[in-house]
Amino acid sequence: MHITWPVLLNSLIHSQIPSRGFLHITVFAILGHFIRGLMRSNSVSAENDISSDISSKPRNVGNNNSSHGHKVEVPRRNNLLRDFSATTKELFFHDDPLYEFKDQPKRKQLLLGIQSFFPIVGWARDYNLKKFRGDLIAGLTIASLCIPQDIGYAKLANVPPQYGLYTSFVPPLIYAAMGSSRDIAIGPVAVVSLLLGDMLKNEIDFKKHPHEYLRLAFTATFFAGITEAGLGVLRLGFIIEFLSHAAVVGFMAGAAITIALQQLKGLLGVTNFTTNTDIVNVMDSVWSNVHHGWNWQTLVIGFAFLAFLLTTKLIASKNKKLFWVAAIAPMISVIISTFCVYITRADKKGVNIVRHIEKGINPSSVHEIYWSGPYLAKGAKIGIIAGMVGLTEAVAIGRTFATLKDYPIDGNKEMLALGVMNIVGSLTSCIVATGSFSRSAVNYMAGCSTAVSNIVMSMVVLLTLYIITPLFKYTPNAVIAAIIISAVVGLIDFKAAYHIWKVDKLDFIALLGAFFGVIFKSVEIGLLVAVVLSLAKILLQVTRPRVALLGNLQGTTIYRNVEQYPNARKVPGVLILRVDSAIYFSNANYIKERILRWLRDEKDLNKKQGLLDIEHVIVEMSPVIDIDTTGIQNLEELHKILTKREIQLEIANPGPVVIEKLKAAKFTDRIGHEHIFLTAGDAVAQCVPTAIENA
Repeated sequence: MHITWPVLLNSLIHSQIPSRGFLHITVFAILGHFIRGLMRSNSVSAENDISSDISSKPRNVGNNNSSHGHKVEVPRRNNLLRDFSATTKELFFHDDPLYEFKDQPKRKQLLLGIQSFFPIVGWARDYNLKKFRGDLIAGLTIASLCIPQDIGYAKLANVPPQYGLYTSFVPPLIYAAMGSSRDIAIGPVAVVSLLLGDMLKNEIDFKKHPHEYLRLAFTATFFAGITEAGLGVLRLGFIIEFLSHAAVVGFMAGAAITIALQQLKGLLGVTNFTTNTDIVNVMDSVWSNVHHGWNWQTLVIGFAFLAFLLTTKLIASKNKKLFWVAAIAPMISVIISTFCVYITRADKKGVNIVRHIEKGINPSSVHEIYWSGPYLAKGAKIGIIAGMVGLTEAVAIGRTFATLKDYPIDGNKEMLALGVMNIVGSLTSCIVATGSFSRSAVNYMAGCSTAVSNIVMSMVVLLTLYIITPLFKYTPNAVIAAIIISAVVGLIDFKAAYHIWKVDKLDFIALLGAFFGVIFKSVEIGLLVAVVLSLAKILLQVTRPRVALLGNLQGTTIYRNVEQYPNARKVPGVLILRVDSAIYFSNANYIKERILRWLRDEKDLNKKQGLLDIEHVIVEMSPVIDIDTTGIQNLEELHKILTKREIQLEIANPGPVVIEKLKAAKFTDRIGHEHIFLTAGDAVAQCVPTAIENA
């Protein structure tokens, strides 16, 4: 489709990164984009005519008896360079990023250029005390939520708890300067932390080699940033769009259940727990420890605070004004539980506690990253996958809240901002950071106005690292587990799953595939299943497009699908079919065979009913926005077959690209210009004049 794809695909396949899972995902994504280009016609309403863009000095091709004197016209053909330039612009620069630079003085252009990389330069000029008050309240609120969550998410990634706090200090500051979303709250998140921990432990045992494990985590974070920033700079953000909404819903639900199951270790006080994440091994580990591994004090603490946290979430969901109740509940849980454990010394009775959290600001990790050796490639593989997942989540969150507040958000700038913050984060002892939906929702409801709320949160985390961290020593792991479980419950979207089931059963199958892939195998496998099923649906729609039988709406010259309009009447002696897709090598033969099958079925039906035999086949091509040489060849074969059967092929309403290619291939000469019509009604009027008179 584009000359850049073979080069890109070849470079990915011959990459030095031994990442079979990532290569599968990336190759499928690129293939999906190619296919999606073929499917652009699916976004065109199959029930409306497509208006042709006519350039100056058009050439007439169609029948001169078209209604109102209009004829099918061929636009002036552009040269190859201009076509390639237009296609490239539409692929990479569809949002016209240079539009605001037009007709501006150089000084203004320079300012806009700086602002495009650092949006803070733009909104800071209009910042005022009223906005700061909202940002201050929002920042303090999300800080109270993020601190206990960060400790828990660090455990998900199998790193010491302070690294979760580090990740909520440096990355939010970078994002505040470079990000375009006003509402997104940055930090470690459950799904990415689980994915990171799951893949890292497959390479290095974090218990036996904690330092090497940590180095690999920083390496993965660095490459996650490189991936995100690279996609933003190269404007390849469309790659992340090949996870369908249904697949994402299933993947998130599966990840939420997997995360919750992992927290049973802390919630029940189990010491010997499986390192696997699939539901079978986790439940086996839980029940095998039921008689001698569970600690009743831990169980009471865990379930008591879990009930408290879920109750506050229920209260907040019932009354939006009480959102702060759920927001501060995790911190209250930490404070109360820590105090209770300290005064009762429950840690002496088998209650596992956080113990030591390193005090102080992020240390440099520049020399900790694997810049060479075998772990470089492994870190790159893990980072690319984690970065793509984090990017998908962050962009979706940013767009959601931008829509609610009606302000623009640039996906490519978001990718660049997320990438830079993770690159800087990897150099300052952070794990992969992205947008958190739960914290972003709280940020939005708390009344944030700008990204200053992230700066406020970051400053609170900084004070925590310097002053408060020793106080977390006696925090029970059961409460941290309860906080994580209450946080991921919201990732299970029952309403969305039910809606998908009611609307599209194929989408629901993709949802189930991603869901079961995560809970029965691993997060990585679930992600791969989600991508494969999303693209499989596209492949199915491309290779087997709909070819609809049209009938006349009585009293009009309008022709519509007889399945949608049962009262639409078939025209005696004429078979009218509409191809609802572009015609390419992947579906051309199927479309030809489907037209012939329609012809066979209608001839048999007419024979049984004693009706006039079919003498004309009209192919209505309004939805066909493109056709390739294979498609033209199959049209020629169809024309030959019909000619042998003494049936005339008619073409109705071909679009500008289609008619241009048909003329270039001389198909218009072979079929005859008098058999190309502006509308299906014109074709019927020419073939069976009495049909129009009776309409």
